[in-house]
Amino acid sequence: MESCFWTMASSEIRSIPSKVEEAANDSKNTEDKVISPITEDGSVDRSGNPAVKARTGRWKSAVLLLVNYGLATLAFFGVGVNLVLFLTRVLEQENADAANNVSKWTGTVYIFSLIGAFLSDSYWGRYLTCAIFQLIYVVGLMLLSSASWFLLVKPSGCGDGELECNPPTTTGTAIFYLSIYLIAFGYGGYQPSIATFGSDQFDVMDPYERNSKIAFFSYFYLALNVGSLFSNTVLVYYEDLGKWAIGFWTSSGSAVLALLLFLLGTPSYRHFKPSGNPLTRIAQVIFAAFSKWEVEVPSNEIMLYEVEGKESAVAGSRKILHSNEFRFLDKAATLTADDYCMRAKMNNPWKLCTVTQVEEVKCVLKVLPIWLCTIIYSVVFTQMASLFVEQGASMNTKIGTFHIPPASMSVFDILSVLVFIVIYRRVLTPVLSRLSNNPKGLTELQRMGLGLVIGMLAMVAAGLVEVERLKGVSVPDEPSSLSIFCQIPQYALIGASEVFMYVGQLEFFNGQAPDGIKSFGSSLSMASISLGNYVSIMIVNLVTTVTSGDKNPGWIPGNLNHGHLDRFYFLLVILTAVDFILYVVCAKWYKCIKLESNDDGEEMIAKV
Repeated sequence: MESCFWTMASSEIRSIPSKVEEAANDSKNTEDKVISPITEDGSVDRSGNPAVKARTGRWKSAVLLLVNYGLATLAFFGVGVNLVLFLTRVLEQENADAANNVSKWTGTVYIFSLIGAFLSDSYWGRYLTCAIFQLIYVVGLMLLSSASWFLLVKPSGCGDGELECNPPTTTGTAIFYLSIYLIAFGYGGYQPSIATFGSDQFDVMDPYERNSKIAFFSYFYLALNVGSLFSNTVLVYYEDLGKWAIGFWTSSGSAVLALLLFLLGTPSYRHFKPSGNPLTRIAQVIFAAFSKWEVEVPSNEIMLYEVEGKESAVAGSRKILHSNEFRFLDKAATLTADDYCMRAKMNNPWKLCTVTQVEEVKCVLKVLPIWLCTIIYSVVFTQMASLFVEQGASMNTKIGTFHIPPASMSVFDILSVLVFIVIYRRVLTPVLSRLSNNPKGLTELQRMGLGLVIGMLAMVAAGLVEVERLKGVSVPDEPSSLSIFCQIPQYALIGASEVFMYVGQLEFFNGQAPDGIKSFGSSLSMASISLGNYVSIMIVNLVTTVTSGDKNPGWIPGNLNHGHLDRFYFLLVILTAVDFILYVVCAKWYKCIKLESNDDGEEMIAKV
């Protein structure tokens, strides 16, 4: 056994200079590299052949996917934007219960994104995942539309303050919840896959397509907001008048059209082959590292195990260069005497893993602290769909005789997103890129930190508006005289914060995720929204329990005129400030992923 070890070891050591020389030559040759007519990032066409750039992908396919996503989003917000009012007016729930139920539903939507990402990366691929979950989404919307039409509301409408709804029955309520959670499952599983599938249409190895790949995520978030604009203006108006069936059936039609457009682009899409179950690969690294507890990791990283050639051992993935964080995991890639002899036959991945496989686990561990720090922001963001709407419903919603639906105020959030995306890409990025020598202007981590600060300011604005709203209450059971338009600053600030936080998250998590778990990277930003909703439920319940008593209605009672919603908003300001400090610490510690096949030598660097 020892002779086998020393023979193999000496062979490895002798090969090191040639490997270094070969790497240097490869780097030098990239300077004169000719742009290939086929993609070089591993993407293929629908037949499994290397994708021809002129006939596949690029903006032709990406724009179709953006329109698909915009229509799907229109359908989603056609249901979600007024859901809290449907629960209070049609299903007769209390304000706090309705707000929590909306948070549970929204949180479940984004939890399902992890399931979609897993199936996409592991088995189905992104195209099939998008198609299947969109079909589930359409079924859920059709069921909701039918349930609202036949069981819950009257043909003339109801729940607008004038027409009473049918009393909620057990059957009607059960079908309602079944349908909205089918919608959550379909839309949640579709979202991370469509984000990654859209970026797959650009070859990161092509310098002409690389910038388009980065820009795609801004346009992706733009499509989300353009799609929701119709829901937050037209559909929300009809739903607020009690015409729920019109809103829900319109959403169903939009989702059907989105699915048809998605299928129409099938011949020209670029695909990545699924890489197998990432959970198995992660388990292999952890098991191998612990089984070599007493093995010493070599000081020279070139002595760690990696497969020969440009292809990594993980199907469809580029090699990842070694990093110095979580050095204990390097034991899984450390060669022992048994490993050297086993290589002459076949490696056992439960005993010896490649550097790329180890780095895949490190990447997941390194982004988790950043991800956890974004959850409090999502708590702030989720108030827009619940407490902001209830706050607006307790204000003066009249312009003459015209009634402004409280949920329609989110149009100012959408307009803010649209304006700030243009301002950031067209104005701030060129200026900041010259000042910082960073072509992106601000790094993703810097943008996410700025998003946290702006979100905190939104809660300050909401709290100040609530203070003034309470001053305008003359009759305890009547809305305040303060105009609902005073909510514009808090909605606009939320919109501005989204541009920096959520677009930055999409770019960061997708860019830092290894090739084999790209959809998982996209799903992290959505899972952050999910946990933010659940944390919001916990905070609301805790605040309600602590602040309410026998004679004290608490901060968030059924009638907000008797409560102190302003104190709840200011509590979120404090929590966000603490979270921002923790975020800065984590962002300064973070080191970016480095891919071996990054031919132009560019390293992704993110720092605050």
